[in-house]
Parts: sequence; C-alpha cells; structure tokens
Amino acid sequence: MKNYKKLYINLMLVATLGLSTSCSQDFLDEELTTGYNSGYLKTEEGILALSVGTYYQVFALDMNREVPLTANQSGTDEFHVGGDPSNGLWNSYASGFGSFVTVSNSNTVAANTNWDNLYIGIGNANQLIESATAIASTNDAVKKIALGEGHFMRAYNYLKLVRQYGGVPIKLNTSNVVEREFTRATSEEVLSQVIADFTQAYNLLSNTGGPNKITKDAAAHYLAKAYLTRASEINDAWNSSTKAADLQQVVTLSDQVIANHPLTSNYVNLWDFKAANGANEKLSELILSADFNSNQLTTGGNQQHLYFLSTYDQLPQMIRNTAGGRPFSRLAPTYFTYDIYDKVNDSRFWKSFQTKSIVNNAAAGSGYVNGDLGIMYVMNSPTDNRFALTRNDGTIIYSKTGKTIPRVFVAYAADNFGLMKDVRFPSLSKYMDGSRLDFNATKGSRDIILARSAETYLMAAEAKIRLAKLGTGSYSDALSYINTVRNRATYKSGEDRAAYTDGSAAWTTAVQGGRASSFIAENSYYESNNISNTTAATDLTITGINALPAADQAVITKLGYTADYDRMLCLILNERTRELCGEFHRWEDLSRTKTLVARAKEYNPEAKPNIQDYHNLRPIPQTFLDGVYVNGRPLTAAEKQEMQNPGY
Repeated sequence: MKNYKKLYINLMLVATLGLSTSCSQDFLDEELTTGYNSGYLKTEEGILALSVGTYYQVFALDMNREVPLTANQSGTDEFHVGGDPSNGLWNSYASGFGSFVTVSNSNTVAANTNWDNLYIGIGNANQLIESATAIASTNDAVKKIALGEGHFMRAYNYLKLVRQYGGVPIKLNTSNVVEREFTRATSEEVLSQVIADFTQAYNLLSNTGGPNKITKDAAAHYLAKAYLTRASEINDAWNSSTKAADLQQVVTLSDQVIANHPLTSNYVNLWDFKAANGANEKLSELILSADFNSNQLTTGGNQQHLYFLSTYDQLPQMIRNTAGGRPFSRLAPTYFTYDIYDKVNDSRFWKSFQTKSIVNNAAAGSGYVNGDLGIMYVMNSPTDNRFALTRNDGTIIYSKTGKTIPRVFVAYAADNFGLMKDVRFPSLSKYMDGSRLDFNATKGSRDIILARSAETYLMAAEAKIRLAKLGTGSYSDALSYINTVRNRATYKSGEDRAAYTDGSAAWTTAVQGGRASSFIAENSYYESNNISNTTAATDLTITGINALPAADQAVITKLGYTADYDRMLCLILNERTRELCGEFHRWEDLSRTKTLVARAKEYNPEAKPNIQDYHNLRPIPQTFLDGVYVNGRPLTAAEKQEMQNPGY
C-alpha cells in the first residue's frame, strides 16, 4: 500500500515543478541538488512520482473534507441534515444554493470546491499522460501502468464532472500559458471521452496491486459505470443510438469483474476495521480504494468518520471518546433508509448502523457504572404499538442488568415525534475509526472503498432491466445478480443477530486520555423487532418480479409506479441503498435516473419544499463563469447565463 505521507509530499512536489530551479551565482556559490524542475517529468522517476501525487489528488484529497457528502449524500432520500447544518444548503436546495453557496461557517463547502479539485486532478492526469507518452522508455511501469493510470484518472474525474454538471469543458493537454477561453462540451462529447480513456486504461493495465492500485478490473468497473450513465434517463434526449450496445457492454464488463472479485462471506467484514493495512482493507470484493495509512501526523487523513455520527457525547453520563467518535453530525438517516431494510432477516442495517452505546462517564450516586447500557435506538416497525414516547428517559429496562436505560430513542411511538425531528439518530458506522490518536483527532487512517463488486452486481442487474425494456431478455434476468447480493446479506444459520462491531474495534485500550469507551459489541435487534431469540437461517431471495419485498412495494406504491420497468428500477435503487448506503453514490444515481426529485420530495423534509427538476444538475460555479473569456474579453452577464445550467 502506498504511504500516505509520500502521497501528500509528492503532490506538493509536482505542484511546484513549473518553478525554475536555476539561479544566478550568489554569495554562497551553492549548487541546488534537492530541487526539481519540469525536466524531472521527463524521467521515469518523475513520472512515477507524478502518478503517486495524482492518486492523492484524485482519490484521497476530498476524503479529508466534506465534499463527498455534499456532492453525493446530501439532498437525497437516504440522508438529511443531522445535528449540525454547516452544509445544510446542499441538502435543502434553498435560496442560498446556486453558483455561489451561502457560507454558514468555515466548514461550508463552496460551489466551486468540487469543480476546481476535479480539474486540478485532470491537469495532473494530462501531464502524466503526456510525460509517459513522450518518454523514450521500454519500462512497462511507465509506458503501460503509469500511462494507463493517467487515462483512468482523467476519465474518473470527467465522469464525476458529467454526472454532476452535465456537459463541461474538455481539456486534454497541458498548458504553458494562462488560458481563459473555454466552452462547454455536450454531455455526449464528455462521455465519449470518458469511455475512450477508460478503454485505453483497460487495455494498458494489469490486475496487479489492487485495491490501492488502479487495475484492469477497476477500469472495467468504471467503464461499465460510464456506459450505464450514458444509457440512463438523464441522457435520453440523445442516447437512443448507443443505448442497447452500451447496456450489453455493462453486462459483459461486469461479469468479468465479478468473476475476479468474489463477495466477502459476511457483510460486516467490509466494515470491521482494526488497523491500517489490515485484513478488511484487502478483501477480494474490493476493486478500488482511496489509500490512507497509520501515519496520523501527516496532513489530511480520512475524515469521513466525523460526519455521520449522532451527538452521543451531549447526553447525560456520556462523554466523547475515541471509540465513540468525534461527532460532527452533518447527516442523519431518513425514514426511507430506516424502513427500506427487512430488519428481521437482512443483516445489513444492523451491520451498518450503531444502535447501542454504554455509559462511559457515570455520575456519582446515579446508580450507573461505566459499562451499563446508556443509549439505545429501537428501530421498530410502524405497526409496533409498544411505545408511547419517541424519547424515553430512564423508563425502559435493559434485560441483562435489570436497570433502566438512561436514554432510549424509538423510531415509531404513539407520540409520532419521530427520529427526524431530533438530533439523535443511529450513526452510520461504515467509517468509524478507533485507530485515531485521541478522541478529538480528525485524521483517520482507514481506507475509503471507492468500488466493490457488490455494486458491480447491481450495475449488471440494472443493465438487464434496461435491456428488458428495450425488448432484449426479461426483467427476471436481473434477479440472479440481485439475489447474489441479497443472499450474502442474509443472516447465516447459527449467527448471533445481536452481535455488532465496527471500526471502533481498532481502539484496543480500555481507557484513552482518561476516558472510557462507549462501544458495546451489541445491537438492538431483539428490542427493535420484539421477537424471540433465533439463529435460524433465512432467505432473502426474490422469486419473481411480481413478488417484490414488502419494503420495496411500499416505496413503489408511494411513488406511484405501475409499469414493470419503473417497479424494477425502483427495486434496484432500493437495493443500492441497502447495500451501498452512505458510500457516496446516491445523488448521482438518483440524478442520472431522474428519480432525485420524486424521492427527495417524499423522504427528505428539508429538500421537499425547494427541490425542482433543474436540481438534477449542479450549478456551474460562478468563479468559473467570472474567469472565462471570449474573444479576449470577459463574458457578459447574458453569456454567463447562457453557459450556466438552466434554473440557476
């Protein structure tokens, strides 16, 4: 695995390569031997260093800030604003959201941040492609691998751009002078370039070194994603001539990737992080990951562990601790997310969300000690009438100790207050990182999964559904792919359904900084479902397109779908939530299928009053429009508006 510190240093090195290192003789008469100039990029060493730096820029940089959640989780059916509204505009689409984003505080992500970072990565990739092409070398590490990586990373960023903004300027070469005149290519042109670059990467790369190196399978996965994007509803105005062939390519490429990346046997293995470079970061299911390591003193670090947590540390007898996490609390799940799982038979909810915490700051004379159950979320069904109140303080008994639980929060209670009206919620635990230096540390060391084969299965299934709509095959052809993913999620015979773990397991000391752990290796499965203890095997297999799970049928009914295609596409989007919740795919999936508006209106209360059809694309940043020239002059206001996406 690449060293994170080396990634950062090399990025800074590459960023300064344009500066000349020659100088006139000074009074020291020194010869500078540690500087680099543009000639460095004509060497194999320089090209390989540039590849490392570009990896950081393209895959890892944004993971130390809030761009991933604003770009791909906010404003969807899966999450809404949590306890901190610093980036609430990205969720609500309110009047302060546009080509500028009104700043709430220093944590607010500007409208241009994602755009700028993507184009910086494209610039680095362009340099990598040019340098690896021009060098007189027979070294495969340069002429194939580095060159293939350059094409992959350029395509990766352009795919993000076209899925966020639609047509964007295409820049395929480096510049030695300032350029200010750019025009927007069409979405069709951008996707053609993306597919060409991913294809080139696929042809050049091997399958060595994943998931922290770009491989042929990574290229195949993202090439399939590009074809699927081109075949999606957002491009229906022009994609009819390529749709059928694109969808066949999705299936062919996905099958290749699936064959090489078997699913891990237990869903929890994906999230059971214990140490950087540990076993769960090398699973066969993983295709591509953003690389971090255990050197937490380096700049940056994976900070996604901060953003999906409830503010547990503000409750009585609780205090912030390393295992519990530092809760920036930006995003909370919606009731769509809570209810889309079969919480009796599907293990994924219970392996993705933390529903119990223990007292770790017991008050003298309270009758509680550290280790008693302190917080519980009861994730019950709407038909459960056991509870009068959503928030229960010291009235519900924990069966193992006979003590009441200081704080219990109930999903469905008679008072109908609801978890979405509270700042307390089950925390998404996929990014929990107990390996941090202390309970206030923001720098994490666990890798971020960018692509895994469970998603590849669901892309193939979606392609089969789309092909059936075109008259090739049947909708049932998708079920074998879907059922493979669902059956992995099924509780196995003998499995303890109350067992729980997450990345907090990386915290191995009983006390750190004088603070005890709030982690408990237990969930609220039985309290929530109110069923007797069972370890029997279950079956999540969908047997036919007219026998969809009850949770899916509820969404289909609410959204008013009747046609088989709409029902099956709805199933796929629901299954993507169950499998990939919080993994930074959602906004783009809903945008490209043009289901974003309907789903956000139904399930996201802050977005409901504001979201409109034009929000299927992001605004072109005003900073870009203000910097663009035409015929040697700045754009007029009318020309800026013409370049802007409609509605902004």
